[in-house]
Amino acid sequence: MREKILISTGGGDAPGLNAVIFAVVKSATRKGWEVYGSRSGYGGLLDRDDLVRLSPEDVEGILPVGGTILGSTNKGNPFAVPVENLAGEIKIVDISDKILSNFKRMGFFCHVAIGGDGSLDIAHRFAQKGMPVIGVPKTIDNDLEATDRTFGFDTAVSTATDAIDKLHSTAKSHDRVMVVEVMGRESGWIALYSGISGGADVILIPEIPFSLDAVCEKIADNELHDKHYSIVVVAEGAASEGGQVMSKGKGELGRDEVVLGGVGEWVAAEIRDRLGKDTRSLVLGHLQRGGSPTTFDRLLALRFGAAAVRMAEAEMFDHMVAWTPPTMTSVPIADAICRRKKVDLSSDKVLTAREIGICLGD
Repeated sequence: MREKILISTGGGDAPGLNAVIFAVVKSATRKGWEVYGSRSGYGGLLDRDDLVRLSPEDVEGILPVGGTILGSTNKGNPFAVPVENLAGEIKIVDISDKILSNFKRMGFFCHVAIGGDGSLDIAHRFAQKGMPVIGVPKTIDNDLEATDRTFGFDTAVSTATDAIDKLHSTAKSHDRVMVVEVMGRESGWIALYSGISGGADVILIPEIPFSLDAVCEKIADNELHDKHYSIVVVAEGAASEGGQVMSKGKGELGRDEVVLGGVGEWVAAEIRDRLGKDTRSLVLGHLQRGGSPTTFDRLLALRFGAAAVRMAEAEMFDHMVAWTPPTMTSVPIADAICRRKKVDLSSDKVLTAREIGICLGD
């Protein structure tokens, strides 16, 4: 009997997901295994129509394609599914036993779960219930502690940097302050990398509570040095000293997750009021998740996928693939998701930002 392996992609999409799928399918098929993909997270374990057989021919050409051919969802926690009854009340239902039963009934020997901390937490819970799981880290925020880098981050930074580059010309033409809000719920990696690379004047990250006085002082100093425009890059999770992280409210159907956003617009309004400068804001949002993965992300994703198959063969279940340069290693999923990777404020990148005159809000 041929071994059967299942792949799923959960959480927010990231450039490089298809490259992981490509590597898993190619590597597993060469070992004589059958590979199946579960559409929309765990959908394939609930509805056979959402389960698709993947052959090497099926994944040809997907390497440069963004998104995921399997689809994804950040609303698919099988341990807490919100269901609205006829009275309009929300009831939380646990369907994990059904999914585990279907996994075993379909004869899978391993589940390769590709996702961020939320998706990997779900995978770990399934592993505790007896599902053989291999985790592959995915998040454009690069905030998983156990791996040096996650795929999708490099592409997101490149997208943000390109946007900042374009804003320089329009800001300079109108003597404007442009405030760019990028993703980064609890970690400021995208803001820091793109802000430094894009020549920003101010970078605001969650790790440093910022002072608007310091921000405005930097912009005023630009004016004194005959630079009449400024670029401010702010992570969505950044907050002012004594302030709170801004949000747009709760997710759908009573989900606990708070949808962040609005700090860029608020910072722009404060700058406009305090300095009288023509100030505009824009939110890059999901633009950072789209597009073809960079060469770095593509190669990293391929390495993750191939390593996941090696781990499956060695039966290293309830572990996640991790990149600790120059090699691929494995770590227990529980260790990988226990804390977020924050920007080290004593790191060379932060020192570089300060030394070239970028204000970090403190």
